[in-house]
Amino acid sequence: MEWKNIYRGFLMGISDLIPGVSGGTIAFILGIYDRLLIAISGFFSREWKKHIGFLLPLGIGVGLTLVLFSKLINFLLENYEQPTQFFFLGLIIGVVPFISKQAGVKKNFTIGHYVLLIVVGVALASTVFIKPADAVIITSLTMQNALGLFFAGWAGSMAMLLPGVSGSFILLLLGVYATAINALSTLNLPIIVVIGAGVIVGFIASSKIIHYLLNTYTYAMFAIIIGLILGSVFVIYPGIPDSGTPFVMSVVALITGLIVANMFNAADPSEK
Repeated sequence: MEWKNIYRGFLMGISDLIPGVSGGTIAFILGIYDRLLIAISGFFSREWKKHIGFLLPLGIGVGLTLVLFSKLINFLLENYEQPTQFFFLGLIIGVVPFISKQAGVKKNFTIGHYVLLIVVGVALASTVFIKPADAVIITSLTMQNALGLFFAGWAGSMAMLLPGVSGSFILLLLGVYATAINALSTLNLPIIVVIGAGVIVGFIASSKIIHYLLNTYTYAMFAIIIGLILGSVFVIYPGIPDSGTPFVMSVVALITGLIVANMFNAADPSEK
């Protein structure tokens, strides 16, 4: 068992609680993105035993974080929204040089790749103008809302695996985010199980597709990923604080995020 994956799952779980922040981006920062896709795909095959040691500790870290920190994240977003968002902005901006180096942008990118990067980035950034669906908190299941929650979990999980695209943001757009956070905070197991089932199905389907595309269209996918990450900056950006203390806190949070991302990026990949 790779028990150090618990702390990786912890970081991914926290990011997945924040609308606009992608767990896939955190996986890239930690240097485990490609292996995560392989492990998820392989777990649902005859070779599942090869991947359980990687996925189980990661899943424990994510699961514990979602349950234990949903209230804390709510508190931080309600009371320190801008510094919290600026910290994640630092993480996201800090990972771009790392991914660019992995992709060999200067050497391997053509004009077409840069055009693809810009189009994807602008498309994601434009979602800031989309009004989220009205958030009605669901606390009990019917056949109709169960199907809706299941497919919302599916859509959210597919987004979670793409760096730059936030699963929580997709849930927010679908009007399900408040329901998911409330279910985690109150341990509403029926709601958690239905959304969780959608998440699992989405992981299975999207991990295979993304892994295939990364292997077949490597540099085009890197262009898409970088575009998604840059576009997500505009989605998360909370605006400049209008008073002294929040401004200082936000600057410190941004710098801290950049430092943390740089620490992960500078680490030896063999140690991750």
